[in-house]
Amino acid sequence: MSYGIKLRVWGEYALFTRPEMKVERVSYDVMTPSAARGILEAIYWKPAIRWVIERIHILQPVRFENIRRNEVAKRTSINNADMQGEKPACIFADDPKTRQQRASMVLRNVEYVIEAHFELTGSNYANPGKHLAIFERRVKKGQCFHRPYFGCREFPVNFEWCDEIPATPFSGEQDLGYILHDIDFANNMTPCFFRAVMQNGIINCRQEVVT
Repeated sequence: MSYGIKLRVWGEYALFTRPEMKVERVSYDVMTPSAARGILEAIYWKPAIRWVIERIHILQPVRFENIRRNEVAKRTSINNADMQGEKPACIFADDPKTRQQRASMVLRNVEYVIEAHFELTGSNYANPGKHLAIFERRVKKGQCFHRPYFGCREFPVNFEWCDEIPATPFSGEQDLGYILHDIDFANNMTPCFFRAVMQNGIINCRQEVVT
C-alpha cells in the first residue's frame, strides 16, 4: 500500500543558496530536495518516520530578482559571554560594526508540488496509516510546528493539500546541472549532490547522488 503525499507550496520569494557562492547569495533555479524535506518536517515530523522526496513539479516560470538585505556579520556565542553579566550573550543588530548589507539573487513568485513518501525508521510507533492521516489533517488545517520557509526564514511558505497536480509551463528537457540533494547527517554531515534534469517541468529526485 502506498503512503505517498502531494503538497502544493508557493510563495513570493525563495532562496536556495548555491554553496559555491561564499559572500553574495545566489539561488538555484529550483527548490532542492533538502528544502522540500524541510517543509514537510516543519508540518509533521516524528522519530518514527523519515521523509523521502520523489519528484518536484515546477509550476511557475523561473524568474530571478536581485535584492539587498541587512544582515549581521557574526553569531552569538555563549563562550564569549561574561557570566557576571557585564558582557551579555547577545548581539545588537543596530551596531554598525555588526550590521552589513549583502546582495542576494533570489527567485520570485515560486510555486511547486512536492511528491514524497515516508519510510518507517523502526521505532515502536509504526502505524503508517495513522502518520498519513495526521499529516493530511495538519495540512488541511494549516498547522505546522514552525512556519516552513523557502531557504530563508524571511521567505515563508504557503501550503495546501494537493490531489491533482496543475499543468506546468515547461516542455522538453532542461539540464540544470548538479544541485544539492541533501545532507548525510550519519556521515559527518556530508553534502550530497545529484544531476537535476527537468523533464516537462518535473525533476526526479530519486537519482544517484555524489558527495
